[in-house]
Amino acid sequence: MPATLPDGDPVPADGTLPRSALTGLGERPFAFYVHVPFCVTRCGYCDFNTYTATELGPGASRDSYADTAVAEVRMARRVLGDADLPVRTVFVGGGTPTLLPTGDLGRILKAIDAEFGLAPDAEVTTEANPETVDRAYLDGLREAGFTRVSYGMQSAREHVLRVLERTHTPGRVPQVVEWTRQAGFAHVNLDLIYGTPGESDDDWRASLEAALACGPDHVSAYALIVEEGTRLAAQVRRGELAAPDDDAMADRYLMAERMLSDHGLTWYEISNWAASPDAACHHNLLYWTGADWWGVGPGAHSHVGGTRWWNVKHPAAYAARLAQGTTPAHAREVLDDEDRRIERIMLELRLADGCPADLLDGAGARRAVADGLLERAPYEEDGRAVLTLRGRLLADAVVRDLT
Repeated sequence: MPATLPDGDPVPADGTLPRSALTGLGERPFAFYVHVPFCVTRCGYCDFNTYTATELGPGASRDSYADTAVAEVRMARRVLGDADLPVRTVFVGGGTPTLLPTGDLGRILKAIDAEFGLAPDAEVTTEANPETVDRAYLDGLREAGFTRVSYGMQSAREHVLRVLERTHTPGRVPQVVEWTRQAGFAHVNLDLIYGTPGESDDDWRASLEAALACGPDHVSAYALIVEEGTRLAAQVRRGELAAPDDDAMADRYLMAERMLSDHGLTWYEISNWAASPDAACHHNLLYWTGADWWGVGPGAHSHVGGTRWWNVKHPAAYAARLAQGTTPAHAREVLDDEDRRIERIMLELRLADGCPADLLDGAGARRAVADGLLERAPYEEDGRAVLTLRGRLLADAVVRDLT
């Protein structure tokens, strides 16, 4: 089951935000994240806040979820007042959002548009499991206003997918990408995972080749993390599967960088490559650059003006709160200046543009340049800290040294 929610300060029943959060509201970009917490089965490596039908229990269902999400969108409008907040991006994640009918996803999107207004060039993304969509479904998504689809491909090798407990077959991905293009989507992302127990270098190379053969304009490649409380963690602990190897992970990342770059995809964030600036995931870029966003759904996190809060986890508890007209927020925290500085370093340093060098510990930054972890020219000429390729491999350690 998913990890427990963090502690924090209590949230007023009506969701009112501190005055500091509302200062400058509308001057920063604004976005929505919509969490759809349903899955047919739970993958062994996943610790996201998701529920199968047998885990839902009474008080929550897929059929009523869109109405509940719309109620939170309307609450967001009341809490944020009448500030002009055109929505730059909407990202629907999960779980498996495409278990909901396109009409339900479209209704949530229409509510966001009605309450806040979508920016004329708004990016609207949904995640999708390749097994849950067909050409008619994708036509429905496009008609509802979605502009981008992100598929959980993970691997092109069946034995790797079995270890991850993914239900789709490798051959399904090229078909759904073709349907997605035919439906009129300009932007398609494929998510890959490397470092799965039993995956070889050849397996990873084959996955990259298969992904590139589909012609996506965006690829995300993530190192497998064995999260406590998952079935995968239990298998590793019992010795049934080997733990991911750090050296192999580094080799796989270097292979991804080389192959994706050779095919015209450029890294813009440590785990993300895009064919052009337009193809980048602008929703995630807003996260990484300190924008405001409202997270709709059980367990969803939000951030407005330095105040961050997170909703109750279970869909039944979430629905009950909104039915009573009270906030679904479980707790919140107000970040102080030092918290915000450290978060800015942690997030912006992952980007190809880097972060301002004056945010960093000066001695640590100079040491990182000398050690080949930060690019010398941007640091000395532009006052920016930009990770080298070696620095990307050691990003977490670099961040610790620079803060």
